Amino acid sequence: MIKSMTGYGRARQELHKRDITVEVRSVNNRYLDCNVKLPRMYVFAEDAIKQTVQRTVSRGKVDVFVTVDATAADTVQVAVNQELAAQYAAALRELGKLCNGKTEILPRDLARFPDVLTVTKADEDLETVSGDLCAVLEEALAAHGQMRAVEGQKLAEDIANRLDQIERYTAQVEERSPETVAEYRRKLTERMEEVLQSASIDPQRILTEAAIYADKVAVDEETVRLRSHVAQLRQMLQSDEPMGRKMDFLIQEVNRESNTIGSKCQDVSIAQVVVGLKAEVEKMREQVQNVE
Repeated sequence: MIKSMTGYGRARQELHKRDITVEVRSVNNRYLDCNVKLPRMYVFAEDAIKQTVQRTVSRGKVDVFVTVDATAADTVQVAVNQELAAQYAAALRELGKLCNGKTEILPRDLARFPDVLTVTKADEDLETVSGDLCAVLEEALAAHGQMRAVEGQKLAEDIANRLDQIERYTAQVEERSPETVAEYRRKLTERMEEVLQSASIDPQRILTEAAIYADKVAVDEETVRLRSHVAQLRQMLQSDEPMGRKMDFLIQEVNRESNTIGSKCQDVSIAQVVVGLKAEVEKMREQVQNVE
């Protein structure tokens, strides 16, 4: 079943002491346009996130929002600058000599001096972090896909109803088209009788004119193609593959056939049918614009 390009999904997990939240939002777009917004310190995972989205979404404007609370995962390392501490200790001993006394140097005394102890954050495993972000993203994409499927079901039902209406309009054109030729033949005979009055009318000439007119206004090829396009669109509605672009192309063809019928037929009844037909095609085109 077709899917809509409009959807929203959200997921939250705690992995490796990181509280990760991912939101996915999408709207219709001609091609896939994926934008990722995440904390600066995690920009290394942007490509992996985009690749994950591409495996699930074929087209649409997709925005991915990632927030990470890594307070619990932060680990620090305390390092001793031994060379600097030794220099401080030596300086203290020199001060002791100047004071004519012995100086007892304790570790806590040295720790108070600047840069003797340095505190740094432990390096993160980038591959693990990237995998965690993508895992939460996949869960959000699953929720996003469910919403798109529900919207796609509604789109499919509306498009199917409009295809039914297009078929009814096509049947009306097929039914009315032969009648226009018969009416033209009758009117042509009446006009010639009125002009010629008592003069004899050549039946062969009437048949020839009627045949020329019938060939001019014949829409059999157009109605056959219309029914073929409708059948293909129905098959696409049942496909699990992205069909939005193909459906958009076929609807252009349906519109072209409708225009051709309207230009060929000079009958008022058929013209009214064509107006309704084109209105349904336009409404269906608007719906297909949101099909993936």
